[in-house]
Amino acid sequence: MIARSAGVVRLPAKFLMVLAANPCPCGRHTLLGDGCECPSSVIRRYQARLSGPLLDRVDLKVEVEAVTRSELAGYGTRGESTRTVADRVRAARERAAARLSGTGWRTNSEVPGHTLRTRWPAAPGALDAAELDLERGFLTARGLDRVLRVAWTVADLAGHDRPSAQDVALALQLRTGISRGVPMVIEPIGVPG
Repeated sequence: MIARSAGVVRLPAKFLMVLAANPCPCGRHTLLGDGCECPSSVIRRYQARLSGPLLDRVDLKVEVEAVTRSELAGYGTRGESTRTVADRVRAARERAAARLSGTGWRTNSEVPGHTLRTRWPAAPGALDAAELDLERGFLTARGLDRVLRVAWTVADLAGHDRPSAQDVALALQLRTGISRGVPMVIEPIGVPG
């Protein structure tokens, strides 16, 4: 929806946007500051190039660590197979589609935030941390809705009936990039592997 002084135009669009950016001009800045020689003022100016309204529409922010030599060579442990992950995603999408049947929506991302909060509420107390972040100004109302949508997806992936406090904490961690003491692993329940 584009609103300008001459009027409002609604253009149908459904897409997945993926952004990638270095944390600073040299690309080596981490939360711990290891390896980066950029002054903090340069880092702030560099990161401010992305506007707040654009960043408010980004649901997942994941810091990717540098690949080690052994990982690059293929040594060490392997992650889950593509088939295992695909099966879990398929089961999660089926859970969401079943919950949303008869509504016209098929995925969590399509459901308006107000409807998610009122028709399919999270577990009691599950949104406390997110609501506190909203009160403190760390989240916008749009951001809270987006956290709730991601929490529903996390819950669907884990086989939960509704988002728990841990599902919401993981969604908050994925949105803000700030560790909330929750492992970044979704434990599947009852999904063939």
